[in-house]
Amino acid sequence: MGRGDCCCGVGCGIADWVGVSVSKKAKVRYRRVLLKLSGEALQGDGESICPRIVVALADEVKMAASVGAQLAMVVGGGNIWRGGVAAEAGMDRATADYMGMLATVINGLALQDALEKAGVQTRVMTSIDMRNVAEPFIRRRALRHLEKGRVVIFVAGTGNPYFTTDTTAALRAAEIGASVLLKATKVDGIYDRDPKKHPGATRFEHITYVDALHRRLRVMDAAAFSLCMENHIPIMVFDMFRKGNIRRAISGQKVGTLVCDQTE
Repeated sequence: MGRGDCCCGVGCGIADWVGVSVSKKAKVRYRRVLLKLSGEALQGDGESICPRIVVALADEVKMAASVGAQLAMVVGGGNIWRGGVAAEAGMDRATADYMGMLATVINGLALQDALEKAGVQTRVMTSIDMRNVAEPFIRRRALRHLEKGRVVIFVAGTGNPYFTTDTTAALRAAEIGASVLLKATKVDGIYDRDPKKHPGATRFEHITYVDALHRRLRVMDAAAFSLCMENHIPIMVFDMFRKGNIRRAISGQKVGTLVCDQTE
């Protein structure tokens, strides 16, 4: 099967998880982790949420959590709704952004369902009050959940329009005292040029915040990047479709690109 093909016949992307063995004796380098997933990560061909992809993601998160790190997640909503695109088409920006926040709630609940069925205790915490489906975000309660070994999924963005889920990830990472922000993407790190357009593009293993800003590399949006830089939260950008990569990243193995204060 090619990239994007799967046994369900709808091209949901299951084949993107490359079968690579992962040591069961991996050690934890980062005690508390914030994992950022895009909404598109859940998307299959012709469907906003592919159940098989969600199950595969849950297995990856379960594998990562098994090493003993405290794991929180922020998921985007671009597979369902993109507020920026709607705003450019003439919709009120605040309304479009609130709709995007609700899309992240749908994705968060889908992830929670798959994780719970995989045997992982989770809590979904929302920035917009909807007590029938998720807990309100309260920082001290989130920390308590993490200390009890639960995977916490933060949804509904910051609760305010004009902010992206990248910014939400950086904000929540700072609030919970995360050791690292893991940004799971479709590429294996940060390049000096778009590797899809430039086959000779160079991938960075390490790069400083300042250098990334100077080169105008699209790591995250400016607000998110600034939050991480000011709070000295390293950002690790890596390929989420390589089996075991989330666990490797938590264990301190070299995957993708690490953005931090100083290159090693």
